[in-house]
Amino acid sequence: MKHAVVIGAGPGGLMAAEMLATAGLQVTLCDGKPSVGRKFLMAGKSGLNLTKDEPFVPFMQSFAQARGPLTPMIEAFDAEAVQTWARGLDQEVFTGSTGRVFPTAMKASPLLRAMMGRLDSLGVQVRTRWLWQGWQAEQFVFETPEGPQSLSPDATVLALGGASWSRLGSTGAWASLLADKGIKTAPFEPANAGVNIAWSDYMAKHFGAALKGVAWTAGPYTSRGEATLSARGLEGGGVYSVSRGVREGHPLFIDLLPDMTVPDITTKLSKPQGKASFANHLRKTLRLTPVQIALMQEMSRPLPKGLRATARLLKALPISHEGLRPMDEAISTAGGIPFSALDAGLMLRDLPGVFAAGEMLDWEAPTGGYLISACLATGRWAGQHAAEWALRA
Repeated sequence: MKHAVVIGAGPGGLMAAEMLATAGLQVTLCDGKPSVGRKFLMAGKSGLNLTKDEPFVPFMQSFAQARGPLTPMIEAFDAEAVQTWARGLDQEVFTGSTGRVFPTAMKASPLLRAMMGRLDSLGVQVRTRWLWQGWQAEQFVFETPEGPQSLSPDATVLALGGASWSRLGSTGAWASLLADKGIKTAPFEPANAGVNIAWSDYMAKHFGAALKGVAWTAGPYTSRGEATLSARGLEGGGVYSVSRGVREGHPLFIDLLPDMTVPDITTKLSKPQGKASFANHLRKTLRLTPVQIALMQEMSRPLPKGLRATARLLKALPISHEGLRPMDEAISTAGGIPFSALDAGLMLRDLPGVFAAGEMLDWEAPTGGYLISACLATGRWAGQHAAEWALRA
């Protein structure tokens, strides 16, 4: 029987292992941590957004420059297929008002258990605390509790993740192991990250408050979603989705009233103010929340003169910041193995029989179902092509 090794037990690695085992290979799944799917479980704490139920073209546009190489992989395992796959594991799903798809259980652990149960039924051997150390005499070498171990598989799928949340296993250390083999990778950078802001003392009372019903822009990237004020800056899906623009150097703006035009806002502000403070006037006429008003005052003192100028400010309030939060705090990372180093089946051109999947590849996408969906799709694709390679050899 042909033997395959999968290194990394996140969603991409688990999917690759299933494809290899289904094709009839003996599969060993190795992970350096004491248990599998640690970052997957962390993602599940906020509901486990598996995919997004939207038309294929806008879905793929979220992957920006990577949508070309990713298209056949996600087309073969699209949002509908992800939902069917989850239901096949007895995990019912539902679609929220924004199109985001979640397990009804709203957590990752039942799905992970079902995935591991399926792999067990297929005979996949799981090795935890097996930390990959690279190659020695063409063998894959691991540091294990029992001492050094080596494997010589017919095909290998690497699914080691990016370089954020290192405590969960995604350290990015694999890049140096590939470099030893002459494989150049794109530098890691934070993606889906919060922004650093040095708030004035006045803002402390608003920490923990959410900015809801707002829109964000950073260069060509736009997002409609909320964010929360923290002592360190802004966190949340709305700002995460445009963090790529911030990283690229574009200014960050928030639209506090995305459903209103400048003339609409000007008309409402034209109502008599009476003895009310301007802050109260904003609250009463535009229904701005205290945190929205505080943010406006924090970022734009002194306020512009004239109602129309104020209306324009509310539609495009510049956010002064000190860049993104550290990469290890980011939800995901950009960088990794460029698609130019891979063939159409995700095999490394300079390492025959070695395939790669998931966040190891140089792509990024905003939160909202795209991340896990693409990890599953690339893991499935790499696993299928690795099986074909091994069975042909």
